[in-house]
Amino acid sequence: MKAITLDELTDKVYGKKGTPERDEYDREVELFVIGETIKQARESKSLSQEKLGEMVGLKKSSISNIEKGKNLSFDAFLRIFKAMGISVKMQLENIGEMSLC
Repeated sequence: MKAITLDELTDKVYGKKGTPERDEYDREVELFVIGETIKQARESKSLSQEKLGEMVGLKKSSISNIEKGKNLSFDAFLRIFKAMGISVKMQLENIGEMSLC
């Protein structure tokens, strides 16, 4: 049996990078990672989803969805990290770093 790398398997199942199917898969993975980061940050601050939601004006169910990588807007992303007192910096290729909150 020939071993296959994760990249090869991903290409086989979702298509090569640049195809619509692969772009959608990559976007979902990125949103999942952001959601998991929000969850870990929230838990490190000993906040419940309900409390964080109150802090940013969202329902507990919205926080839950965001942590699953669903329904995450850029505005909500910034409000969540700002409410938790966590600075966010974005690295823009060929431009530099920008502080968001």
